[in-house]
Amino acid sequence: CQGRVIGVVPKSCLPNTQEFYEGRWFTSGREIAAPQIRVCGKPVPFGTGLLFESASDPACCVGIEVCEDLWSPQPPSQALAVGGATLLCNLSASNERVGKADYRRMLVAAQSARCLAAYAYAGAGVGESTTDLVFGGHTLIAENGRVLAEGERFVRAGTRVLADIDLEFLLHERRQNAVFADHNARTALLRRLTFGGGTAVQPAEAPIATELLRTVEPHPFVPADRACRDERCAEVFAIQSSGLATRLLNTGFKAAVVGVSGGLDSALALLAACEAFDRAGLDRSGLHAVTMPGFGTTARTLDNARRLCEGLGVPLEQIDITQACRQHLADLGHDGVSHDIAFENTQARERTQVLMDRANMLHALVVGTGDLSEIALGWCTFNGDQMSMYGVNGGVPKTLVRDVIAWVAQRRVNEVARAALHEILATPVSPELLPADANGEIAQKTEDVIGPYELHDFFLYHFVRCGASEAKIRFLAGIAFAGCYAPDEIARWLALFLRRFYTQQFKRSSLPDGPKVGSVGLSPRGDWRMPSDVP
Repeated sequence: CQGRVIGVVPKSCLPNTQEFYEGRWFTSGREIAAPQIRVCGKPVPFGTGLLFESASDPACCVGIEVCEDLWSPQPPSQALAVGGATLLCNLSASNERVGKADYRRMLVAAQSARCLAAYAYAGAGVGESTTDLVFGGHTLIAENGRVLAEGERFVRAGTRVLADIDLEFLLHERRQNAVFADHNARTALLRRLTFGGGTAVQPAEAPIATELLRTVEPHPFVPADRACRDERCAEVFAIQSSGLATRLLNTGFKAAVVGVSGGLDSALALLAACEAFDRAGLDRSGLHAVTMPGFGTTARTLDNARRLCEGLGVPLEQIDITQACRQHLADLGHDGVSHDIAFENTQARERTQVLMDRANMLHALVVGTGDLSEIALGWCTFNGDQMSMYGVNGGVPKTLVRDVIAWVAQRRVNEVARAALHEILATPVSPELLPADANGEIAQKTEDVIGPYELHDFFLYHFVRCGASEAKIRFLAGIAFAGCYAPDEIARWLALFLRRFYTQQFKRSSLPDGPKVGSVGLSPRGDWRMPSDVP
């Protein structure tokens, strides 16, 4: 502001208990009707409803509250946020007491989440009067519930903390939040002031940063901290199994059919089904596992399926689909040796037909195995593995599938199942729709064809959850995966992700029901309602 005072915001909420006696000396700013006061001989806008907007970037709009305002039942920052403030600032004289810093940190983080905003908090430092109180100079910056930076307390020289604020993400969150938008009508009394000079900078003209102060997690669905990751896996597994248990009980099914391939997704689906039967109080004898070897099935995955079912105590039925697929291809006039899309999808649809028909015979529910990453990419066969009666994995991204399986293996199964799950985790991801190589090993490896799932899950999170543009995702991925993937490699797989995401919507438009697990969901009945023919 080049040394100019462009507005003065008074404190609204005055504490008047314990060590605080502000009501004796001061008056709340809410009671003052004067629209301006004089500062240094000049009139200056005054009031609790001031917004300070950057002239060069209107997305940067500052709202201010003071100290106790944050601790009140209705902080002024709430009205400021719905009025457009994306950065909330608090200048405070909050003293230190045992445990108070933790509570203060929680308040700042929670208010940033409630207001879908960034919150910058600066407390009085150790040089303040200490008649009976000590001040620590607590400094915090939070964004949408996440503490980005925190300064050390009790530093005599003072502290300064810096953080990057993702204004685009905050605005995206607000656009998606209808309840937030409903409050805009209550902000008529707010006044907007401009600070800074120059004209607004368009996104295309904005300078491109080469580094960030904040950490960009390469695996946004998977917490880096081990304890948090275990907690996440436990909750995911509970949501999956509880959702399936409720579906079984409410529909009257006492039996379920799961196709088990010996790979990751079917392993997790079977584990969730076992847990669901236990939660529903159903006998596991009603759980039917079916493995259906075809043209590309290897001895490794077939053995994985057998050992897993043995360890879980679930009977495994083996139905070879090879001859049925050959006959179907012959009926179509296909030569049976051209490894085209028809050759591959015939197997996926034959397997789904077997599962559906077996379920009809058993009066059972078919549990789907496809995960969120496959759904996003459309890496499934329409009316093949895309279809089931309940898609228990549909909300779990591939990077998290691995960790949930590892969590279950460590805690919930016997040694036989644990060994099988560890072997499954070590097996390359593959639909096994093409014949094995000369050594009988998996020849068709998914990540060789469509790219690394850790990249695709990163793209998915920032595209759907954060509303990021292609250029922004590419920039963030370059930071998150520096040293792992070259920029041109990231760009290539991102282009593939976006192309497949848009062209494969028709598969998502007819998805079966399944539990929403995290903040990213692609159900056409919930989070993602998109035309199938977006140009």
